[in-house]
Amino acid sequence: MARAVPGFPPFLLLLLVLQSPPPFAALPGENGKWSGASDDLTYVSEYFSQSAQKLSFYSWYGNVKLFRFRVPEDTVLLRWLLQASKGSGPECGSTQVTIHFRYGAPPVINPLGTQFPSNTSLPGSFNQTLTLAAALQNSTFVNLTSPAAGDWFIAAHLPEANGKIEVKGFSVPCTYTFQPDMFVLRVLEVSILEPSVPTWQIISRPAWPLHTKIFVPEYSTALKLEVQNCTTNISVACALRVMVGSATLPQSFQKVLNCTGEAACSLLLSSPPWEKWLRITVESLNGPSARVAFEMTASFTACKPGGASSFLNFYKSLNQSQDMQLPEGSLNATRYAAANASGQGNSCLYSQPVIREDLDVVSVVFRILGESSVPVQAHLPTLLLFNLNSGMDSGGTLVLNLLLNKTSWIPGNATVLACLSVASPVLNPNATWDCRTAFSQGYLLNVSVSSMEAALTVPYPESGSWFLSLQLACPKLTGECGKAKALVTVTTYLSPCFNDCGVYGQCSLLRRLGYLYAGCSCKAGWSGWSCTDGTKAQSVGAQTLAALLLTLSNLLFLPAIAVALYGCHLVEASVYIFTMFFSTFYHACDQPGVAVLCIMDYDTLQFCDFLGSVVSIWITILCMAQVLGVLGTLFIAMSLQLDRRGIWNMMGPCLFALVIMISTWVYRGVKRHHCYPPSWKRWAFFLFPGISLALIAIAIYAFMETNENYYYTHSIWHVLVASSVAFLLPPGDKHKKLWAWSRKLLCGYQICKNDREELYAVT
Repeated sequence: MARAVPGFPPFLLLLLVLQSPPPFAALPGENGKWSGASDDLTYVSEYFSQSAQKLSFYSWYGNVKLFRFRVPEDTVLLRWLLQASKGSGPECGSTQVTIHFRYGAPPVINPLGTQFPSNTSLPGSFNQTLTLAAALQNSTFVNLTSPAAGDWFIAAHLPEANGKIEVKGFSVPCTYTFQPDMFVLRVLEVSILEPSVPTWQIISRPAWPLHTKIFVPEYSTALKLEVQNCTTNISVACALRVMVGSATLPQSFQKVLNCTGEAACSLLLSSPPWEKWLRITVESLNGPSARVAFEMTASFTACKPGGASSFLNFYKSLNQSQDMQLPEGSLNATRYAAANASGQGNSCLYSQPVIREDLDVVSVVFRILGESSVPVQAHLPTLLLFNLNSGMDSGGTLVLNLLLNKTSWIPGNATVLACLSVASPVLNPNATWDCRTAFSQGYLLNVSVSSMEAALTVPYPESGSWFLSLQLACPKLTGECGKAKALVTVTTYLSPCFNDCGVYGQCSLLRRLGYLYAGCSCKAGWSGWSCTDGTKAQSVGAQTLAALLLTLSNLLFLPAIAVALYGCHLVEASVYIFTMFFSTFYHACDQPGVAVLCIMDYDTLQFCDFLGSVVSIWITILCMAQVLGVLGTLFIAMSLQLDRRGIWNMMGPCLFALVIMISTWVYRGVKRHHCYPPSWKRWAFFLFPGISLALIAIAIYAFMETNENYYYTHSIWHVLVASSVAFLLPPGDKHKKLWAWSRKLLCGYQICKNDREELYAVT
């Protein structure tokens, strides 16, 4: 959406976009428009922005802040204004903001240097870094001439996370923000070339290039662009630079043609992008006063597909089979006869029909119409189309598997070449081993008798039409190879995450302004794009040990329960039993590896664990003060439901209860004119050890826990907290009889006599 950058007045925005001029001089025309190569050529500038986002330190792709911009058609200049800022507090240190750019799909990044799954092809992206040191803000520009129209993605993140578990309330994290703004300069009234029709073009102002375009129809195998009869109004040799195509990052496959003199110069492009506008820019290399005129012709070489008739014949035979109940063999015979018939004459490829079946968000299965095996021959390629144009398909992972059937009849030295490309197919893969189209680099696979399987995984595939070209190739095209036919099983699908992130990962759907994309969150030390990098993975034994530490450490509540029962603190004992039970099974369910046991819903276990932990502290301190009870527990439950990990869930009840307890002790001390509790043994052997254990536990919980040592530090937290409870509980009344428990339990609504004369009485 169009908006103003904070702190930048509108007139300054226009100066920013023109600060670094494009490779041609731009002069304002009448009524605020931009004049072009001729008097009626007009340029317009547009400004797009998105709201700033808080950056996160990187541990997985969910920490990345993603921005999506749509570049309009006929854009000749693109400029991004990248702005990063940080807070002014002392906790804000120097750091770097890494920004990634990619056209057509989110960038595939690897800041941690982890391993990708096998057979994974990584699409490239362009990187830019902003340093935030002494200055609170930093900004830079990224310019791109003749950018490709469509979706552009920007991903920003901070360096690798340190792994420390931050407790809300104890530390204030620094706020780092990032905001990109996009300025575009696009040309209006672009001239359109007609195929095979010579068109005269004039460049009246050498400072202004000529912009034209032509639409590439479907099934075009080649485009020939020819420039001839170039003349100037001055006595110099005509010189032109012709640029074909649009620019993408990190590399561009734009074609450049230099023409000199009146002689014709031409450019032949194999496999141009189908059903897209192809941009052509012509610059004059003559003097500033030269007026250039030339003739331009664009012609296509078409390819007649042979798959349409086979599809119709197969459809007719399928309908006939439903009425006449033809045997299965007749259907196959009809299909292959139609395919062979279509391969004759002027046909140069066999088009295999493919059905797209949408299963869920970013989840698609492509099914081959008819049999799953695709016939592949040597004299013409077989073409399959996979449509990934929904707008959300670029947020998943494209998986392609090829399997050569054993029933195939091919020579031992023959190879089935497969080329997966976007925008346009490669129709001669046996000659083009690098699998390159006119403006992109495809993915090459092959299967043979010695290697019958091939697989390819493309994370975040570019939006558009994807083509798979298959053709049988031999070292020498002999008569035996020409008659051979291979049957290849093609399995293609789009899933949110490859292999659902495996055993040690969780596939999460992420969203940014309505755009959905997926990422893997790894656990148990595993890492990588699909959680397949086990360099730092925990063994099953280490996972079992971690689970035992976190669960069995809760047994240290047993001494506290025994002390509470011995002192007739039945309410406190029941709370400790509740806490021990749910803390044990919550940590058994919260394990990241294979040693997992969940007796009920995870969210329920987590809530009960947090509730029991805080209420145990609350009820222990109140038991020492003999005040309040259920009302505070209800407020604790409400606070935990709002934010379970907030530090004030624990500190609030503790401070409130401590104030009550200290007030009670001070009141009794003043009233009795001596320290309370009165016995030095209570202070030396119970209160001081209990308080020390509690303070150490809080320090470990707040400042020492990290993702790597969590299993040990949190187990120590369990031990210290449970042990401190056993020390801090007040002593029971020695005059209390064992059978008094029944009276306490069965008291009901009657007024129960409190036999305890004085809290903390020591004899």
